[in-house]
Amino acid sequence: MIRFEQVGKVYPDGTRAVDGLSFEVERGELVTLVGPSGCGKTTTMMMVNRLIEPTSGRILVDGEDVSGIDPVQLRRRIGYVIQQAGLFPHRTVLDNTATVPLLVGWKRARARERAAELLDLVGLDPKTYGPRYPAQLSGGQRQRVGVARALAADPPVLLMDEPFGAVDPVVREHLQNQFLALQARVGKTVLLVTHDIEEAVRMGDRMAVFGQGRIEQYDTPGAVLGAPATPYVARFVGADRGLKRLSVTAVEPDDLEEPPTARLDEPAHTVAARLDGLGARWAVVLDGDGELHGWVSADALRDAGEGGTVSGPARRMDAWVPVGAPLKQAFGEMLQHDAGWVAVLDGARFLGVLTPAKLHEALRRSVDADARGVGRDDVRFDSVADV
Repeated sequence: MIRFEQVGKVYPDGTRAVDGLSFEVERGELVTLVGPSGCGKTTTMMMVNRLIEPTSGRILVDGEDVSGIDPVQLRRRIGYVIQQAGLFPHRTVLDNTATVPLLVGWKRARARERAAELLDLVGLDPKTYGPRYPAQLSGGQRQRVGVARALAADPPVLLMDEPFGAVDPVVREHLQNQFLALQARVGKTVLLVTHDIEEAVRMGDRMAVFGQGRIEQYDTPGAVLGAPATPYVARFVGADRGLKRLSVTAVEPDDLEEPPTARLDEPAHTVAARLDGLGARWAVVLDGDGELHGWVSADALRDAGEGGTVSGPARRMDAWVPVGAPLKQAFGEMLQHDAGWVAVLDGARFLGVLTPAKLHEALRRSVDADARGVGRDDVRFDSVADV
């Protein structure tokens, strides 16, 4: 969808901002451009919509050389989101959002209807927020309006320049989550510039790590973290890249242990005897439909006596994640609930538990798979639990 062919940018004073860039962004892909200030990542992005003109090479969007397209018409076909949103302060939120459709010739009623749809899509009630002015919104709300405005004319390409950098960390994470959910629905081709390696890892299908005017590595976040291509990339992603990788490695069914289970209506003494025979200290408790209820210890079952059922001593289990969630989320649940494991669910169905040893094993398997260019299932090594 976007292709750079030996693109360079040299300023009149001789500064070489970008030097011979060649890479391609697939349709529907979100690519993050990450690197320190002054490395050329924003210049690279702004050459796509010709806010900056390249001095060499070609940039193609959907197979068309952008140098042959009128710059104004080109920019109306490409969504653009910047830090602080760049909203017109004298126009309402609804009119701000309808800006580009009106510029490309939509009738006012249709443009405003589209604007209302997009505000609703980014989580802002158009009846509540449409009549307001930018100064009446929070920073996070203004940023969402900026995204809605960029999407209003349904552009195939979206350029985002530090879109979440001007808000506090809590709001930033919320906006990132919202945008990823939105991207899953609209499937735009996105270039997102950031200096934050964690944001680049979290947001990107692929990431381009910039050195000085050049791309040092262009790959999936998992591959960049697991197998940095150069010493520069290794230094940039940091010595804690293993921890960062937790956010891009999913919990899979093969990562799980299958502990003993018990039903709520089972006799407590029966389950206690079963656990004693297995040498187990606890069991996961399921309800009548096989869905997670909680957990119970062998000691509590023995204390329940002959007439009691599992439902009496069973305790609620708050530490759980859905299958496919990042390992970072699972690790966070362990820490938050001071738990030695987390339950993993497929919808409401219990699949198994993820322990710290299994989490470490899953991370090692993911790193080794990327380093060797094979699937996670093809990686074999001694389990931490076997040592």
